[in-house]
Amino acid sequence: MKLYYDPISTTSRAVTLFLAEENIAHEEEIVSLYAGDQHKAEFAAINPNMQVPVLVDDDLALAESSAILKYLADKFSSPAYPADLKLRARVNEAMDWFNTGFHLTFCALTIYPVMVPDFAVHDAATRKYISDISHKRVLRYFDILDRHMIGTNNFVCGNEITIADYLGATYVTLGEVIGFDLAPWPNVRRWIAGLKARPSWDAAYAGFNGLVSAARAA
Repeated sequence: MKLYYDPISTTSRAVTLFLAEENIAHEEEIVSLYAGDQHKAEFAAINPNMQVPVLVDDDLALAESSAILKYLADKFSSPAYPADLKLRARVNEAMDWFNTGFHLTFCALTIYPVMVPDFAVHDAATRKYISDISHKRVLRYFDILDRHMIGTNNFVCGNEITIADYLGATYVTLGEVIGFDLAPWPNVRRWIAGLKARPSWDAAYAGFNGLVSAARAA
C-alpha cells in the first residue's frame, strides 16, 4: 500500500495517525499542496479530484479520508471500526456529522478563509454575513459535540477510540491555527488532550504543529 498525502493537510492527518497507531506497513509519498503538486498530471491520473489523501492498494486508488479510514479498519480488522451493526452505525453517523455541517461551518467558512486565499471572501458585506451565520452555528456544533456526543465518555462514540475520533480530531484541532478557544467546552478539551497523549500523535501532527507555530508567530 502507498499513501499520497501532505503532512499539513487536515484530512491527511486522520489517516497518518491511524496508520501509525495501528502499525500498518505502507509506503508514503508527499504531495505538497503549497507547491501545487496535486495539480501535476501524474497525481491527477491517480485522483482526478486532485486532492489528498489517496491510498493505493494494488489496483485500488481510494480517495476521501473517511473512506480510507473505513477501508483500512476493515482490511486489518481494527476494533476502531466495530463489527457490531449498531455500534458501527454510530461511528458512521459521527463521521458524517464531522464531514458535513461541522466541516463546512468550522473549517471551510471559519478557518480556511484565514489560511487559504482561495477561500477568502473579499466583499465586506458578504464576509460579515457569512461570519455571523457561521459563528452561531459553530457554537451550536461545539455544544452538541461537548454535551451530547462526548459527554462523560472518553471518545466521541463511547469509551473506546474509533475512526470517528481520528477524523473529528483533525477538524477540531484545525482551530489552533486561528487560536480558537475550546475553554467553553470542557469535554471537547478533555477529549483532545487524551488524543494528543497517544504515542503517535506528535509524529503525525508534526507538520501541522509547525504550521500552527508559524501562524502564531506571524
